[in-house]
Amino acid sequence: ELRHRASPWQRNLGYPLAMLGLLALTGISVLIVCFHVLELLLDDAAMPRGIQDASLGQVSFSIFGSFGAALQVVLIFYLMVSSVVGFYSSPLFTRLLPERQDTPLTKIIGNCVSLLVLSSALPVFSRTLGITRFDLLGDFGRFNWLGNFYIVFLYNMGFAGLTTLCLVKKVSWAVQAELIRAFGELR
Repeated sequence: ELRHRASPWQRNLGYPLAMLGLLALTGISVLIVCFHVLELLLDDAAMPRGIQDASLGQVSFSIFGSFGAALQVVLIFYLMVSSVVGFYSSPLFTRLLPERQDTPLTKIIGNCVSLLVLSSALPVFSRTLGITRFDLLGDFGRFNWLGNFYIVFLYNMGFAGLTTLCLVKKVSWAVQAELIRAFGELR
């Protein structure tokens, strides 16, 4: 119903640009994680341990300077939004979704706890994937398991593999549906 009420500009320009933006952000995050996997294999310094004596403003946390730092911020925001959307889309937590003007207090508390856990895990998540090396105002690099190569390597490989699989599945299914629809109209 919302798609039918959308303006032609929104349908023909807005939705495709939003989809291309999401595909680009997903692709960039997978490329960064794959590059981080290669770094893990070649250099021990790529492990997401804490940064000692790195003063803010004196050391660049990105190899691409200001552009890389801005890209890191955009990717972290994208990962935050996608993890919240994925959380509420999972069958186990769809009942936790708040309802407008009809949300009981226990559901509000459950949402607050869920969002607090997700936001607390985001700095560790982004450091483990190699998206950023900044501590994000916390000492998240001091976790013992962040020094374990196998855990970090498998975590990165799992993220890259599963994200690529989801991306290929969604894109190929959409292309397949469009081809079936196009060939169906030809008959």
